[in-house]
Amino acid sequence: MAFRNPVDIDALNARVRGSMVENLGILIIEAGDDWLRGTMPVDARTKQPYGLLHGGASVALAETLGSMAGGLCVDSATEAVVGLEINANHLRAVREGMVIGTARALHVGRSTHVWEIRIENEAGKPVCISRITLAVIPAAV
Repeated sequence: MAFRNPVDIDALNARVRGSMVENLGILIIEAGDDWLRGTMPVDARTKQPYGLLHGGASVALAETLGSMAGGLCVDSATEAVVGLEINANHLRAVREGMVIGTARALHVGRSTHVWEIRIENEAGKPVCISRITLAVIPAAV
């Protein structure tokens, strides 16, 4: 089990109020022992000018899920996680509806984490595959 404590989905969603995450409509909906799932609408907030889901919005969803999941693996009283690197392969266009992202742990170490985030459309077809590397740092005092 990667997560230190049971996941409180309501608390995770409350934590993002007033941030870009809330502005993009990202919601955490489900969690397992080592994965976290969230949704993001494909609407005016997340589309590029040609009417397609913006690749940057997909990366924002991926980084949100990977970073939140990583944060659940450390002792938040003494440690935090920050992104070191993220990449994304955009596989399929989406014009409307909702995308669903799932972050799964590939490596949870003392100083780094690696998470893979698979973003799918409502039909379960892959839209984007992303990987984020996180650094574990001392928590801000």
